[in-house]
Amino acid sequence: MTELNADSLSTSPAPAPTPTRSMWRELGDAIRGTEADYTRIGMRRAVFLLAVPMMLELVMEATFAVVDIYFVGKLGASAVATVGLTETYLFLLYAIGIGMATAVTAIVARRVGEKKKHEAGVAAVQAIYIALLISLPFACAGIFYARELLALMGADAWSLEQGYKYTQWMLGGNAVIVLLFVINAVYRGAGDAAIAMRVLWIANGINILLDPILIFGLGPIPALGVEGAAIATNIGRGVGVLMQLWILFRGGKHIRALASQLVWDTKVALNIVRTSLGGIGQMIVAMTSWIFLMRILADAGSEAVAGATIAVRIMMFTLMPAWGLSNAAATLVGQNLGAGQPSRAESSVWLIGLYNMGFLLGVSVVYFVYPRELMELFTADPIVIAIGGEWLRILSYSYFVYGWWMVSMQAFNGAGDTATPTKINLVFFWLIQIPLCWYLAVPLDWQHSGVFWGVFITETSVGLFTLWLFSRGGWKTREV
Repeated sequence: MTELNADSLSTSPAPAPTPTRSMWRELGDAIRGTEADYTRIGMRRAVFLLAVPMMLELVMEATFAVVDIYFVGKLGASAVATVGLTETYLFLLYAIGIGMATAVTAIVARRVGEKKKHEAGVAAVQAIYIALLISLPFACAGIFYARELLALMGADAWSLEQGYKYTQWMLGGNAVIVLLFVINAVYRGAGDAAIAMRVLWIANGINILLDPILIFGLGPIPALGVEGAAIATNIGRGVGVLMQLWILFRGGKHIRALASQLVWDTKVALNIVRTSLGGIGQMIVAMTSWIFLMRILADAGSEAVAGATIAVRIMMFTLMPAWGLSNAAATLVGQNLGAGQPSRAESSVWLIGLYNMGFLLGVSVVYFVYPRELMELFTADPIVIAIGGEWLRILSYSYFVYGWWMVSMQAFNGAGDTATPTKINLVFFWLIQIPLCWYLAVPLDWQHSGVFWGVFITETSVGLFTLWLFSRGGWKTREV
């Protein structure tokens, strides 16, 4: 294992332990954003400056997910199930959007590490064009075939008669979701994580304010039910995308797009697509696996789907700070490989992995001790509470391993080696997880419990295997 005294790898001396006042100054720099060179400053400072805004960015994303399901949960199990079943299709979109964002982060980070900021701007523009093209088929499917898509997933009568409008809005307006992912990936790769944080805070802040107004009505504004949640999401994220574009062309601290770059560049676009294929593949494998799991749960009734949906939202909330740390690893790996410092890139991963493990150990304790109490924050249905609480407790047994999986996976992605995680996911999620969950849930008749234990077994295994593969170091030679 690489020596964890990562600061010694910096080309400038690491700062000595600082007083509280200096720590507050660093926190302010992390939130405002700095022009620091992440390939040269002390490693712990680099991790801090990148991880703080990335964690705050994703905490807000998770907060919105929890607030959203809190309000929708008051409409009943069928409304929550509609959200959960729609998300199975959104997960496909997320797979493509996040997979592409993974490649964009790697490419932009590598160009910035090589001090080629003009090329980084070109890549950003081409990524926006590709994101818009990706969103079109999902929009058409959602607008014209919402009912059919829900029926395919085993939706109940209420979802097909009333909840389908939520699906229309979420899939029909998916461009704002994809663009939010991709442009924030540009900022993260460049080291402008503070900009990505501010955009998402404002976008999701608007979502949270509009959610209760549009769901339950206020004054002359009619109550739109679950449809209102989707409209609020589209408005909030649409505002966020407009902010992203304005800042990108105005110029951040590390990257700027120019009007002269607003032309299609086939070579750069194909490089993004080629690098994206692995990232998209790994996410599609994971997300489609989730679709199959939700289909198995749907046979157990709306309560099982609702319990799983709420538990997943709680997971998202608690995992987002850990994903923020992991995203910092991707940026540091990409930029340091671009600067010709592979040892420093590796040290950043081991350091962040330790931080991630410590954080998720704390989360595991909360899941183990208070699973039902967490579920009771979102629903009063005793069956839904019992099912969701069971999953949270099962998850608590493996979260510390999951933390290492997240960081090592992002290290591969940050290096541009998106193919390796794809192959790992294909084996563990498609060839092992789906058959195992089905066998435990159906032939053995463990029902929803079988799905939960199958997820525990496979995700613990994939975490340990991915970390071992990262330690072999083949990712250091990847070119993008």
